[in-house]
Amino acid sequence: MAHSAQLNVLEQNCPIQVEHDRKRRQFTVRLNGCHDKAVLLYEYVGKRTVDLQHTEVPDAYRGRGIAKHLAKAALDFVVEEDLRAHLTCWYIQKYVKENPLPQYLEHLQP
Repeated sequence: MAHSAQLNVLEQNCPIQVEHDRKRRQFTVRLNGCHDKAVLLYEYVGKRTVDLQHTEVPDAYRGRGIAKHLAKAALDFVVEEDLRAHLTCWYIQKYVKENPLPQYLEHLQP
């Protein structure tokens, strides 16, 4: 019962909002208030290059497009800061293939 209540909070009341924590080098989406969260981790691997390393969404929230919001926020950050991106995370690789926007592609590290 608690499981379905958690899903209802995400579906009905809370638009997906991505937060960027530059200190911890992560993008997060708070789920069900602040108890659960989805996260995308990155590291700087050079002065102007970031490695988008890992995306994780709790099992109960998968398949709802949350990772897509994290991926978009991370790639928009790369574009806005004029960085290069190395894509270690398989999900980010998939997102770029499905959304081959020129502004993303020109910032990818070969």
